[in-house]
Amino acid sequence: MEAQQKLKALLDQLNTVIVGKSAQVRDCVACLLAGGHLLIEDVPGVGKTTLAHALARSFGLHFSRVQFTADLMPSDLSGVSIYERAKEAFVFHPGPIFAQVLLADEINRASPKTQSALLEAMEEKQVTVEGETRALPAPFFVIATQNPHDQLGTFALPESQLDRFHMRISLGYPDRAAERELLNGADRRGMVESLRSTLTPVDLQLLQQKVFQVHAAEPLLTYVQDLVAATRSGRWFLQGLSPRAGIAVVRAAKAQALLSGRDYVAPDDVQAVLPQTVAHRMIPVGDAGRGPVEQVRAMLEAVPLP
Repeated sequence: MEAQQKLKALLDQLNTVIVGKSAQVRDCVACLLAGGHLLIEDVPGVGKTTLAHALARSFGLHFSRVQFTADLMPSDLSGVSIYERAKEAFVFHPGPIFAQVLLADEINRASPKTQSALLEAMEEKQVTVEGETRALPAPFFVIATQNPHDQLGTFALPESQLDRFHMRISLGYPDRAAERELLNGADRRGMVESLRSTLTPVDLQLLQQKVFQVHAAEPLLTYVQDLVAATRSGRWFLQGLSPRAGIAVVRAAKAQALLSGRDYVAPDDVQAVLPQTVAHRMIPVGDAGRGPVEQVRAMLEAVPLP
């Protein structure tokens, strides 16, 4: 019960900063509880960076923020060795990636070379600098924001890097009531700075263990496999989901179940997280006339429950 109270306090605090987006906030928390990296994609000015900053603070983790730009180099992330005369030796100065949460702001404004520098860190939780492999702090999350690809000065993320993100969400414009609250209310950045940590790193570790303990029954796993098989049929997408993506769906559904106070996964949990977990990994067939998220939802309606 204490875990549920902490999760409720976490969600309530985030919803005071990001108003009118409770479903998206819930998806973000589920992603981090599942141990995954999070990609927030939307137009500028709808609160992507504010949400990422609020998540890092609320989870009680040491974080650093990097503004990705076209001239950002891989060494700007990982760090460099500098010769110190007093020690008569090269001393490694770690970069901002050595944090528990890396806020990668506008990740698709950096060059492909810099984007690829994140791959090893996201997958292996380590970086190799000047031939030496260095472990990153635990836990290690990347919360990245990106602008739509059709905006000037953006580089599309490669498929291999998109696949490293457990979930991708979009905030969208606020509804009229939420926007009025934003117009009347306090500065959101100031609110983020005053946020307190509702979880400790130990709390987070315990909650992640609880996620793995959430039960997924055999019929539920059959349903996930049916959905994965549908993506590979050629009817909906050019290329189907990998086994890693299937595992990501189950983990996200378990985290969603935990947030609902259950110790078992229901089909509703799978349906709730599927678009955010798989749409960024796939390209709809050419005659679909729908975007990836809409295509996933159409596929969901066509695949029967076991």
